[in-house]
Amino acid sequence: MKSELVEQVYRQYGRELTHYLRAMCNSPEVAEDLMQETFCKALLSLPDSHTNVRAWMYTVARNLCMDHFRQTSRFAEGEVSEDQPDGFDMEETVFQDIRNQALANAISRLDKRKRELITLQYFSDLTVKEIAALTGLHPENVRVLICRAKKEIKSYLEEQGYDVP
Repeated sequence: MKSELVEQVYRQYGRELTHYLRAMCNSPEVAEDLMQETFCKALLSLPDSHTNVRAWMYTVARNLCMDHFRQTSRFAEGEVSEDQPDGFDMEETVFQDIRNQALANAISRLDKRKRELITLQYFSDLTVKEIAALTGLHPENVRVLICRAKKEIKSYLEEQGYDVP
């Protein structure tokens, strides 16, 4: 496989796959390891007949993540971290970090199925149909589980004193 193609796929999908893996693992270190393994396995095993590289990358990432969970028998308890951009307002950044951490905490309290669905929809920007194909669930089940997950997140954030519309 040509290195230009690998670089193009990484530029196009690397960031969103990293966010997905971080949300699923709650560990930047594990997510980075799984990300590297995802690219190695996905690009080496991509079937010639496969037309959706993005879906293939998510399938491989998800399978590696599930393998990791089976090996460790539980989700890793880690901190979610994000890089700060240069030239930011310190006060606003601190408040945004607090809100982001509260949201990350709310998401991490979901069961792993709901956490995955929320992550795929909101952080990976996949459609319900794409999520259903990836997870093997019926699209209506995906919709219902996402709705329940959002209610659980809202309830948790309200318990923490956040005003959620």
